[in-house]
Amino acid sequence: MDVIAIGETMVSLTPDQRGLMRNATSYIPKVAGAETNTLIGLSRLGHQTGWVSRLGEDELGAKILKEVRGEGVDTSLVEFDNKNSTGTFFKEIVNGSDARVYYYRKNSAASQMTPSFLNEAYIAKASYLYLSGVTPAISPSCRETVFHAIELAKKNDVKVVFDPNVRRKLWSEKEAKETLTEIIRQSDIVLPGVSEGEFLFGSRQEKEIGQACIELGAKLAVVKLGEKGAFYKAEQEEGHVEAYPVSDVVDPIGAGDGFAAGLLSGLLDGIPIKGAVERACWTGAVATMMTGDYEGLPDRKQLNEQTSQGTKEDVSR
Repeated sequence: MDVIAIGETMVSLTPDQRGLMRNATSYIPKVAGAETNTLIGLSRLGHQTGWVSRLGEDELGAKILKEVRGEGVDTSLVEFDNKNSTGTFFKEIVNGSDARVYYYRKNSAASQMTPSFLNEAYIAKASYLYLSGVTPAISPSCRETVFHAIELAKKNDVKVVFDPNVRRKLWSEKEAKETLTEIIRQSDIVLPGVSEGEFLFGSRQEKEIGQACIELGAKLAVVKLGEKGAFYKAEQEEGHVEAYPVSDVVDPIGAGDGFAAGLLSGLLDGIPIKGAVERACWTGAVATMMTGDYEGLPDRKQLNEQTSQGTKEDVSR
């Protein structure tokens, strides 16, 4: 197994046209979750992935399992809960640069995860354990589950990859900063955005954000800069990678998850850090060109075509 992730996936309801939801007349259901987005992206690029979570024993849970499993992600450790429902959220796309999300996940099945839910043998066979800052924010038991997963990963020499993915509405600022900082301290690779760097470290400067992650204990920090690309900082090297231009952003949500998939794909393929970050910028850009959190993620054939071109052309052409 290449990458295993633990986290909640929900059904997203998106109006069939852009604009405020108050004017919507119909909604399109889609599957969305930070962790499964990344796992699907990796699966499409030819890597073995596994998802650990809980779903409600309802039609929405059945839909999620069908789609995630259909994308080649192992779901053998996904449990169904007959007491708590699958979470949902609404995505309001006002325009390409203004997307708003409204969550309805309180007491969801995934929020009931506990440390005893984890299978050490399953985690031990992975190269990477991928986590996001969303999971520890969902509930106290999920927070405990995340830290126990990290403990099991370290015990079995599995590298921990962490995307802070700050969700301020889910917990207090103090709790969020303390928890996310501690997870960074125990992670091997950290993938913050500029806004997350400002929240956690009080800086919007990518070099300062990267350095802060390294000083906490990370071996590699990759700071996502959106249309400006990405900055990477390791113990012995650092650099900047330009973004791949996109002429028409259809849906920006999920770009960060696509970025994570591209980065891990590159590292799994054994290419240098800079090349892995370049792949991350490309996959993140491609993901913005289609509505849905994971639908626009590229596959290995597209990657091979892009690599053979050898140039950073506008990916929308």
